[in-house]
Amino acid sequence: MQTPLPRSLVLASSSPHRRQVLAKLGLPFETAVPHVDESTLAGETPERLALRLGLQKAQALQEQFPDALIIGSDQVALLNGRQLCKPGGADAAFEQLRRASGQCAEFLTSICVLDTASGQSRHDLDRTRVYFRRLDDALIRRYVEREQPYDCAGSFKSEGLGIALFQRLETEDPNALVGLPLIRLVRILEQFEVSVL
Repeated sequence: MQTPLPRSLVLASSSPHRRQVLAKLGLPFETAVPHVDESTLAGETPERLALRLGLQKAQALQEQFPDALIIGSDQVALLNGRQLCKPGGADAAFEQLRRASGQCAEFLTSICVLDTASGQSRHDLDRTRVYFRRLDDALIRRYVEREQPYDCAGSFKSEGLGIALFQRLETEDPNALVGLPLIRLVRILEQFEVSVL
């Protein structure tokens, strides 16, 4: 029997991928869409950008959920020092994967939990490196056509066929690549007296 949560748990995200990952923990939660400007500030490092946006997404729902634990997360993807965005369509996805062929991309995924009753927050950052195989144009086209990864930074779904594009991963938590670092989240929730087990 699940112990009741000290207060409601809210995922500040519209992402179905993050929702699926959080559901793995078996905790009851609801989702709400935070409206946050995701532009990079002048001089902001990718790490600081990911951490700031994770916190801002949680804070954006503070008034709507005055007695909740709100989970905010954001991911910044980099290839050769340049930020990768969601491609939005087949041509852009193809070009992103073509540039990534034989390269290493880095994914910085923040996790933040905000206790709206006390105003306290805890945050952490996961760093995952994806080493791509050498990809020829025909393979990239087949992949993009089959999986249509248009809403994914980096133009792949590691939880699906995207895994076939990789030579190897360096990660503490494969869930982070999907958008929500569960290992770090479990540790943070324990600080707020929420136990998964």
